[in-house]
Amino acid sequence: MLTFEGIYTPAVTPYAADGSIDFTAFADVLESLIEAKVHGIIIGGSTGEYYAQSAEERLALVEQAREIIGNRLPLIVGTGAIRTEDAVAFATHARDHKADAILVTSPPYALPTELENAHHALTIDKAAQLPIMLYNYPGRMGISMGETYFSEVSRSPNVVAIKESSGDLNNLHLLACKFPRIALSCGWDDQALEFFAWGARSWVCAGSNFIPREHVALYEACVVEKDFDKGRRIMAAMMPLMNLLDGGKFVQSIKQGVELAGLKAGPVRAPLQALSEEEQAQLQAVIAGVKRNVAAIAAR
Repeated sequence: MLTFEGIYTPAVTPYAADGSIDFTAFADVLESLIEAKVHGIIIGGSTGEYYAQSAEERLALVEQAREIIGNRLPLIVGTGAIRTEDAVAFATHARDHKADAILVTSPPYALPTELENAHHALTIDKAAQLPIMLYNYPGRMGISMGETYFSEVSRSPNVVAIKESSGDLNNLHLLACKFPRIALSCGWDDQALEFFAWGARSWVCAGSNFIPREHVALYEACVVEKDFDKGRRIMAAMMPLMNLLDGGKFVQSIKQGVELAGLKAGPVRAPLQALSEEEQAQLQAVIAGVKRNVAAIAAR
């Protein structure tokens, strides 16, 4: 059973100028993450723009990711969909292509009750029989996973972790105190230090697409070295980037960061649009500052 520890990167999906998926650039992105020593890769997450892709494209990305990654890193596959039947199809495809785990979120727009949402997750679980990382992101899904939901889904031994992205520290406390068997993973970047203090041992962070080593440094300080003084200094150095990413153009900024790192990410798909030149320059300056400041802390 996969234990979630370390930095898990929700990989971007590069697109060519004509809007099609650039599979060569996608391979380069995955290789760069492996080289940077992240601890796992997620395909089909929000950062990968799964919501703007056809089912065929999502399946093709999983197949190529499995081929490229091989056994070098764990592969986690997102199953997000409005219809339970579609989520099951993505999950069973992930199983058939030897994914190490699946990411199970709430179905957007439908607004199920907590019991209905739990049934959705357990239906996916029954079909896939893979380790599950739950993904609680009410800002995009319209509902939040709560105590009733966790009580239901935790009956399955496959539910092993949660990417908690509500931004609500009360949910962090609920999970840590009442559901310790569900491993915490930070999904709200500017709360990473708090998550680690409450026992999280992993962080699903989109920024690790372009500055993976800095994210690994915070994880190692807090989880491996248990040096929270150092962790606070690294966190403070990273806050300008986290504040910028919170500004509303999240996927655009992540993909621009990948471009600045020397990889091809291409445009975002509609309805999103590219950053302005001013926004690009601001992002570049912030990234340079983060890299410089974290390097200085790590060298002490």
